[in-house]
Amino acid sequence: MSSSVATYRPRVREYPLTARAADLELWRREAAGVAREWRASPSVVNVVRLGVTELLSNVIKHVDDQRCSLMIYKLGDALVVSVSDRSLVLPEVCGAPDWDAESGRGLWMLQSMAASVGSHRVDGLFKKCVWFRCDTGAGAR
Repeated sequence: MSSSVATYRPRVREYPLTARAADLELWRREAAGVAREWRASPSVVNVVRLGVTELLSNVIKHVDDQRCSLMIYKLGDALVVSVSDRSLVLPEVCGAPDWDAESGRGLWMLQSMAASVGSHRVDGLFKKCVWFRCDTGAGAR
């Protein structure tokens, strides 16, 4: 496992880690376990697994320094998953992807499954944060 000690606060889990392809399943399981612990539905757990894979895969593919932070937290009736990394480049999700391309579909697909997807720049050790939100209350997507 390529992480430091996880931060545990009520309704927040934060994991400093180095994104590696070999560890993706570990982080999918960890995030799914947190979602289940917080009583997310099986469909939300599946979106969390897919989203963690996409966000960490993007760090692996697009960021030179692959040290990052995975954060999972409850915000009212929503579960939010974010990955902060050391790149200033914000991802762009534009229209339907090129289905013949080897990449470029993940965030677009995640956007269609999660309640919302976004990114923003941050100050400090990390330079940007990419996140998605899944509604867990009544009427959740």
